[in-house]
Amino acid sequence: MTPRLPHRIAAALLVPWIGLAPAAAQEAELDFGTAAHDTAAPIEVNSQRLSVDQSAGVTVFSGDVVIVQGAMRLAADRVEVDYGAGGAPGRDRIRRMIATGGVTAVSGDQEAEAAEAVYDVETGRIEMRGDVLLTQHGSAVSGDVLVIDLAEGTGTMEGRVRTLLQPDDGG
Repeated sequence: MTPRLPHRIAAALLVPWIGLAPAAAQEAELDFGTAAHDTAAPIEVNSQRLSVDQSAGVTVFSGDVVIVQGAMRLAADRVEVDYGAGGAPGRDRIRRMIATGGVTAVSGDQEAEAAEAVYDVETGRIEMRGDVLLTQHGSAVSGDVLVIDLAEGTGTMEGRVRTLLQPDDGG
């Protein structure tokens, strides 16, 4: 059996050799997930550690953090949950989540990786930055910034966009 390379390594090795995307490409429209995401669904968080600063309205989860909301899963080394000015954990709506360190977002057969991500829960948008790699339907797209609109199930990759497309095998 041949060992399989992780998506990030395989794409890094293959994308420079493929001339499928023009060198000047700066933005690509993408789909993300199989349907519109319910941003009002409960959010489940699992981690190794939890710290709460009620005066600042911030909760920090660290160590193998996994967040699940509906069909979407977000994993990272550290996630800071911001309840907004004057907010407090458990009493107010979550404003945003800031994930850092090995961030991965998965929905359906799409998976996005980046150094950091900000999930604006109120708008249902995730902005991922830092060596972004999106794999979907057997293809890979990389760039500087990926903005995902969970309500619409769409995304936009910006900044030095590179693409590896898998043609249909016809069978």
